[in-house]
Amino acid sequence: METRDDLMAIGKIAATDTAIADAGRPPAHPYVRLSGVSKSFSGVTVLRDIDIDFMPGEIHGLIGENGAGKSTVGKIVGGYYSRTTGEIEAFGERVGHWEPPLALASGIAMMHQELQLVPELSVAENVFLGIEHSRAGLLARNEEDRHRAVAAFAGFDLDPSAPAGSLSIADQQKVEIMRALAREAKVIVMDEPTSSLTADEAERLHEVMRRLKERGCTIIYVSHFLDHVLDVCDTITVMRDGAVIRTAAAADETKESLVAAMIGRANAEVTYPDRPPMPARTGTPRLRVRGLTTETGLHDISFDLYPGEILGLVGLVGSGRTEIARAIFGADSAISGEVLLDGDSYAQRSPHESIRRGLAMVPEDRRKEGLVLTQPVRPNMTLPYLASFAKYGLVESGRERSSVRRSIDYLGVLPARIDGEVANLSGGNQQKVVLGKWIMRDPKLVILDEPSRGVDIGARRRIHEFVGETARRGAAVLVISSEIEEVMGLAHRACMVSEGRMIGEFDPAETNVDAVLWQLFQAQGKQDEAKREI
Repeated sequence: METRDDLMAIGKIAATDTAIADAGRPPAHPYVRLSGVSKSFSGVTVLRDIDIDFMPGEIHGLIGENGAGKSTVGKIVGGYYSRTTGEIEAFGERVGHWEPPLALASGIAMMHQELQLVPELSVAENVFLGIEHSRAGLLARNEEDRHRAVAAFAGFDLDPSAPAGSLSIADQQKVEIMRALAREAKVIVMDEPTSSLTADEAERLHEVMRRLKERGCTIIYVSHFLDHVLDVCDTITVMRDGAVIRTAAAADETKESLVAAMIGRANAEVTYPDRPPMPARTGTPRLRVRGLTTETGLHDISFDLYPGEILGLVGLVGSGRTEIARAIFGADSAISGEVLLDGDSYAQRSPHESIRRGLAMVPEDRRKEGLVLTQPVRPNMTLPYLASFAKYGLVESGRERSSVRRSIDYLGVLPARIDGEVANLSGGNQQKVVLGKWIMRDPKLVILDEPSRGVDIGARRRIHEFVGETARRGAAVLVISSEIEEVMGLAHRACMVSEGRMIGEFDPAETNVDAVLWQLFQAQGKQDEAKREI
């Protein structure tokens, strides 16, 4: 058992002395309490009246389908999202303005699903970023000692001097875990911490979590790995459509009971525009993928996509859906495999060459990858084709503005200002700008990654209409969405993806969401079991 000095050496990662002393006794109050908390983005409600208590010395799982709101709850606790309505109590005190520095100062740390490392800094520098020991402005010499203590506690063997950017995704995930452990935290929010870990590494992380719990620390464990949640959690909260369905002891739940709670549906059905007719799948496919394997975790991906066809990809978080899109578009390189466009080999893929060949890709994160937020609407739409608007090296603004006006009017961007600031638009209208730049030329293949994420009902409807209209014009469309209902409402066919592999195909008209989700969870469980046997 670690001594007091051992705990101090790893940055008080277990908890404060008071928390340690109180461990095992009934707590006077939750460490964190959410009461009636709701959250909206651009008018779209993503959390509804959330009531959850996170008690001292427990591992509390948050589960739900993709988009259920579990990560949003974690980010509100960590201060990364502000609540729209409701109350937050931290350690018995009601909090007002809440942001990450305040949360961390109060004893709440967060480990993000999206890696938050500085690639140029070393492993140790990332672990202790912002909490460095220094004397007279110079770093103290014991940073590596501190790193070794945290690494030993976590059970990870990483070179403290290695640049974080040189590590694999799995090792970068370990650095994130160590950084959370190094903070002086009584509550640690872990958002999908095992998504890039092997089964053995995940079990080691669970051991760390149990040791922290023994010392009075609270772990909020956001995960879609139900076997992991049942294995390590004391309490589980099930979420669906932005609401809490129930909170219960993990001992009273099974994988079957959790899935049943997660996939329950209200009677009201979301309506989708009529699909265009299914094209004849004969002749040369618009896109043929064979044996595509990448360093980002794809294994032997193969499928065909024909002109006028809408193909959907569904999978759980971290399944590899986005990686498939990026590899086809050339944003990620391939280790092996073949991609053909209209029967011609497309080996030297890159975003620039893909645009030249008539491919379009709407990325998952429109603000980071789809828009230049410091520029107005017009340059955001014309950037991929700026040379085509130029004559003798000068942009013909009349032709440029005319093309942008047609796209704005076609998609219904509001306000309909050609030179309006894109950063000031709502999420739905920003997404329309991203879509609008691709319809300025008739693309052969359109890849849509989370096309309606974070948009209001009206914008969602227009985006769905755009999908069908694009297919009717003869383009092949690949739709990726965390909402299985969206894929099933739009696609002619759909493929299931799990851990970088295609695991099956289904006809959306002949199956239902519950059956698809159950197959995805079943596949995940089998893959976890296979990893344990290796």
